[in-house]
Order: sequence, then structure tokens, then C-alpha cells
Amino acid sequence: MADVKKIATRESYGNALKEMGEKYPELVVLDADLAGATKTGVFQKAFPDRFVDCGIAESNMTGVAAGLSLTGKIPFISSFAMFAAGRNYEQVRNSIGYPKLNVKIGATHAGITVGEDGASHQCNEDIALMRTIPGMTVIVPSDDVEAKAAVEAAIKHVGPVYLRFGRAAVPVINDRPEYKFEIGKGVVLKEGKDLTIIATGTCVNSALEAAEKLAADGVDAEVINIHTIKPLDEELVLASAKKTGKVVTVEEHSVIGGLGSAVCDCLSEKMPTPVKKLGMLDRFGESGPAAALLEKYKLDGKGVYEDIKAFLQ
Repeated sequence: MADVKKIATRESYGNALKEMGEKYPELVVLDADLAGATKTGVFQKAFPDRFVDCGIAESNMTGVAAGLSLTGKIPFISSFAMFAAGRNYEQVRNSIGYPKLNVKIGATHAGITVGEDGASHQCNEDIALMRTIPGMTVIVPSDDVEAKAAVEAAIKHVGPVYLRFGRAAVPVINDRPEYKFEIGKGVVLKEGKDLTIIATGTCVNSALEAAEKLAADGVDAEVINIHTIKPLDEELVLASAKKTGKVVTVEEHSVIGGLGSAVCDCLSEKMPTPVKKLGMLDRFGESGPAAALLEKYKLDGKGVYEDIKAFLQ
């Protein structure tokens, strides 16, 4: 896929904030001393009077954003997922979630593709944390096109939103005229009849690569991109599971509490179906190049293909 355009969704996030700044004057951005890494610096340069660097004080940043939202502003708070969701959980729950404030959380550097920053910065638990907060919408874009669309959708949505972005460059897969982003609605990227692969974020591309390899073995896999983990597109999940009878979920996140858990919650209650959850098992990540980590933990196309073959057998 060397000829395919690649861009990190954190880059898309920064670019989208700048574009939306022109369109939405009430948009303000706060960062925790990481504007260069989270790419909110792009917005800062264009709109310095609507940007606040709160320093390495994520909890304070969240409180400031909560106050700004009460004045009619639409604040985005930004930091690495480990800090925006992890260190900051209590403040997100009590200062944003509980009062149902219109604050958006732009969490970058999620999952193991943070790479060389190591296990302490590789947040594989953030989706699980954010899913449990009542009223929180959780979005995980798969590429540049989806990330930009998700930012505007979050602005238009009234209520708290958690957006998860990655550090590593990923292929653009949604660059087509018929693509439409809608919160709570998944996207069928490939029709199939033998197996459903439901993926999110970085792993959507891995799922497509795995489906291509499966096709060579005579397995016709349906591939679904679930960009909104909460609310989940249950109608699409149920329809595909009914058609294929087998489901595999793929995510750059713990298999506990993420996309796989959301899908299993839906299917176990409404249509019991064999499900295989692929993601990070009950362990921390480690330091290393992003591509090497995806390969080691079998979240690249080859690894996903091998695990699906074992599941089918």
C-alpha cells in the first residue's frame, strides 16, 4: 500500500480544528502543554485569542473547559489519551459528564502505536473508561477523512464527546464520494456472507487487509467500520451477524471494555452469535516502533488474518 496516502489522525484533528475555527466562532481549544504533539498548535497559530495552554495540569484544564461551556463556548480539551482519559478520569466524569456539559475531549496518541513512548503512555483502556460515563459519546476515527468529519460532528452534537486519535500515519480509506459520517452509524466497507469483521480506528485498515487475504482462501468476509463505539450502531451489527453467523472484532485497545465488549453486549442480549475479540489482551504494551508493535500483538493485517483463520477452524 505504498502508493496510498497516509496521515496520522492527530494531524487531521489539528487541521480540522483550524478549519472549524473559521466556521464556528464559539469554538475554543485548550491544551496541556502538548500543542506540538496533539497538533492543536495549528489552531493556536490561526486563532491565538481562542487558545489556552493550561500547562501540565489536565484536571485544571477540564475545569476551565467546563466553565467556558457554561458561557456558550464549545471547548475542546486536548492531551494524550493516557492523560485526557486516564489521569483526568474523575474530572471528566464529575465536571463534564455529570452536569452533561458541552465539552469535547480530543485524545491523541492512543493505543500501542504511540510506539517508542512505551507502556506508560500507551493507553489501551480509554474507550472502556469513557464508555462507562453516562451520556458520553465515544468516537474513534479510522483515517484522515473520518477524523475531520468527526470533529465537525462533535461540534454540532450537544453534549460531551470523546474523540480518540492516533500518532502513527494510517492509510486514507474513506476518500470516496458516497462516504458520509454520522454519529452512531457504522459504515460497511465490504459486503460479505461468511464472516463479519467489525473494526475501529487503526485496525479498520488491518481488517480490510485481512479480508483480502481471506478472500484468497475462499472466505467472503464483510468488513464494517464502527467509528462510534457509543452509541453503537446496533442495527448494523445485528443485521450483519444475522447474515454471516460469525463475528470478529478488531481494535487497538484492550479486549476488555472496548469495541469488542460493546458488540458482545449487543449480540448476547439480542442475537447470541459466536464472537472472537481481537485487541490487546490483559497486559500492558511496550516500547518499540509502531509497525513492529502492531505486528507483535497481531493487530496488523497479517496477524488479524491468522487469528481469524484459527477462529474459523
